[in-house]
Amino acid sequence: MIIDIHGHYTTTPPAHQAFRDNQLAALASSSQPVPWPAQISDDAIRESIEHNQLKILRERGGDVMLFSPKASGMEHHVPDPDTATAWARASNDLVHRVGELFPDTFVPVAQLPQTPTGPLDPVIAELRRCVEELGFVGCNLNPDPTGGYWTSPPMTDEYWYPLYEALVELEVPAMIHVSASCNPNFHALGAHYLNADTSVFMQLVQKDLFDRFPTLNFVIPHGGGAVPYHWGRYRGLAARLGRPDPSELLRNVVFDTCVYHQPGIDLLHEVVPADNIVFASEMLGAVRGADPATGIEWDDTLRYVEGTGLAEGDRRKVLELNARRVYPRLDRRLAAAGR
Repeated sequence: MIIDIHGHYTTTPPAHQAFRDNQLAALASSSQPVPWPAQISDDAIRESIEHNQLKILRERGGDVMLFSPKASGMEHHVPDPDTATAWARASNDLVHRVGELFPDTFVPVAQLPQTPTGPLDPVIAELRRCVEELGFVGCNLNPDPTGGYWTSPPMTDEYWYPLYEALVELEVPAMIHVSASCNPNFHALGAHYLNADTSVFMQLVQKDLFDRFPTLNFVIPHGGGAVPYHWGRYRGLAARLGRPDPSELLRNVVFDTCVYHQPGIDLLHEVVPADNIVFASEMLGAVRGADPATGIEWDDTLRYVEGTGLAEGDRRKVLELNARRVYPRLDRRLAAAGR
């Protein structure tokens, strides 16, 4: 089985974005009514999926995709908690419906209603609703809800502890994933996302978060940002700071394979143990189209993983077994279906 742990609903029916636009208009003007989520038919959802993620997944040989709302659309920089909650709820309900319509293929992962330094109570409440009522198996967690200005506490700060307690209790990992960039210095897809992946790893190097939460699991996407490329730098910094070697973090941290060329995937596998790599593509996400040098679609990451020449045991870990370990609710769901 091939499990892609990083998919986003980037092809939602237009009515969903219209709801968001109306939300923002209502925040900007008190004369605008607070909108209701869009009424979207099952047929509209099917059409948005069958000709996009489902078609490509099948063509490339994938079996299951963990599916969350569009990352850049989470827009956690909007500071109103009620708006954030309504938007997250509508977005999560939509990916839940995708999972209901295509239960053998798409498994939902939650957007959290974060706001800059905002309260975590509504965040935890939406997490619980998604996991306990709707069967979600994970969530996306934004370390920088400001969208590139980084005023929130580091992810090792006690501010985050109530959320971590809920994640541990519910047995769901968090994928570290920022949203839109509001800072013109940081292109969202080419800088902001990779900055966040790299910055959070260094935060983990500096503190003992996993001593407090030994069963908390993080997925750092996009191949870990700069981490594998600069592994020696992090080892050297850890030694200089009197911190444990970064390899200790691998008890709780895995990296995905959203790296869009063969040398990058090769490096990831040379530096990071096979036990700590999970297959992912983020198809129809940040990078679309084909590499003109090879003709391979940029986000056809299975081609790159297969190109590393992994031993069969390691290949199965990367493509299936690690995902089932890191996402225990996914494993139980698949096992219940005899998969």
